[in-house]
Amino acid sequence: MAKNLIGASWCDASDGKTITITNPATNEVIDTVPESTKEDCDRAVASAKVAQKEWRKLPVWERAERLMKFVSLVERDKDELAKLLSDETGKPITEAVGEIANVSIGVPAFCERAKHEYGTVIPAGHEKGQEKTIQYTVQEPLGVVVAVIPFNFPSDLFCQKVPPALLMGNAVILKPSAHNPLTLTKYVELLLEAGIPGGVINLINGNGGFAVQTLAENPGVNLVTLTGSTIAGAETMAKCAKNITHVTLELGGNDAFILHKDGDIDLAVKETIWGRLYNTGQVCCASKRFLVHKDVKDAFVEKLTEALKEMPVMMPSKPEARIGCLISEDAAKRVESQVNETVAAGAKVVFGGRRKGAFYEPTILVDVTKDMEVAKDMEIFGPVIPIIEYEDIDEAIAIANQSSYGLCGCVISENQKTCYYVAERMECGGMVINGASFFRPFEMPFGGWKHSGIGNEGVMSTLHEMSRTKTIVLKNIL
Repeated sequence: MAKNLIGASWCDASDGKTITITNPATNEVIDTVPESTKEDCDRAVASAKVAQKEWRKLPVWERAERLMKFVSLVERDKDELAKLLSDETGKPITEAVGEIANVSIGVPAFCERAKHEYGTVIPAGHEKGQEKTIQYTVQEPLGVVVAVIPFNFPSDLFCQKVPPALLMGNAVILKPSAHNPLTLTKYVELLLEAGIPGGVINLINGNGGFAVQTLAENPGVNLVTLTGSTIAGAETMAKCAKNITHVTLELGGNDAFILHKDGDIDLAVKETIWGRLYNTGQVCCASKRFLVHKDVKDAFVEKLTEALKEMPVMMPSKPEARIGCLISEDAAKRVESQVNETVAAGAKVVFGGRRKGAFYEPTILVDVTKDMEVAKDMEIFGPVIPIIEYEDIDEAIAIANQSSYGLCGCVISENQKTCYYVAERMECGGMVINGASFFRPFEMPFGGWKHSGIGNEGVMSTLHEMSRTKTIVLKNIL
C-alpha cells in the first residue's frame, strides 16, 4: 500500500482511510493510497515550514545538482515508470513513454535557468536625488508551496511545478490526483534518493477537493499552484484569499481551432488528430471547438473521417495504441452525456459516438451552431470534434471569443496576414499559427486569460512565480 510522506516519515492517513487506485482500462486494482485528513494536511505544512528554513540555505548549484540526480534516476527507472503511468491513467503506452522522457527536458532547463537568475541593478543617478545610491534585486523563496497536479499529465506538470519550487528554496507539498497518484509517489521516492530531504518534499493524497482546500486555507502555506478545473481554481483562490496566499492557476479551456477557406486541409486533419485526440482528448489546451469555413467543411469532414477509421480504440498497453481510454468510466459517461445533449440541440454524429466502459470512440459532430453550449463553455474532456461552420473570418473570431475560457487558440490559413489578424484578436493566452492549439514546450510561458487561469508556467516565468523580489538599497554608498 502506498503512503503519504510527511516530513521524513511515510505514513497512513491519521484515521486509516484509503483510496483504491484502479486501471481504468481493465478495472484491475493496482494499489491503495491514504485519504488524508485535516490533521495530516496540517502536519505536512508544519513539517514543510521547518524543513524549508534549512533547505533555503543550500546554494542554487547544489539544489540543481540534486535535481539532476533525480533526472538520472528517472532515466534509470523509465520503463517501470512508463508502464505504471499507462496502467493508472489509461493513456497509450507510447504516450506514457514520451511523458516520462520529458523529465530529461524540463528539469534540466529549470536547473540551468535558476543558475542564471541574476537579478537587476539600478545604478546610481537614474533618478534625481539618487546620485549616490545603488539598488539591486534578489529573488527570495516564498516558503511552503502546495503543488496540485491533475490526472491528465502528472509527470509533465510535476516538472512544471515541483523542481522550480525546490530550486528557488521552497519546500513542497505535492498533491497528486486521486485517480493516478502512483507515478508521482515513485517520483517522491526518487527525490529522496537524489538527496531532497523529507519535509522539503512532502506527499499528501486525497479524494475530491478536501485536501487541496484544507491546505489552501492553512496560513502556513505561501503559494498554491494548481492545474485543474475552473471550479476547483475558484474555490482554491477563495481559500487563499483569507491569508493573502499567492496562487497560480492553470484551469479549463475550450480552445477554438479555425480552418479558413485557404487553409491546408491535409495539415488541418493531421493537426486535429494530434491536437484533439492526444491523451484521448483529455488535454486542457486541446483544440475543442472546430470553426471551419463553409467552402472547405465537407472536404475537411470527409478527410478527417477517413483518418479516424485508421485509429481504432485499443487497450492502452498495446504498443500500437493511439487512442486509449478515459481516466474513468464516470469521465466517459460525462463525455457521452455531453454528446447526447449536443445532439438533442440539433447536432449530428457522423462518426463514432459510442462508449464501452471507460472507452469512448473518436467522434465527429456536424451541424453544430454557434448558439449551442458546446460552441461556448461546454468543455468536452474527451475525443470529440464538434464542427461549426462559418462564412467570414470575423464571424469565426466572434464565435471563438464568446467563450468564458481563454487558454489557447489556433488558425490555419495560407495567408499570413489573415493569421496575424486572427492572432491579434483572439482572447487567449497562447495562439498557434498553422498548427493545433495543443502546444506546450517547457520554455513557453503558458497561461490562460479569462476563466482559464492566473499566472504563467514555463522556464521563462515559473521561477519568478515561485519566489518574491527583494530590493537591497545601498543608500549613499558612493
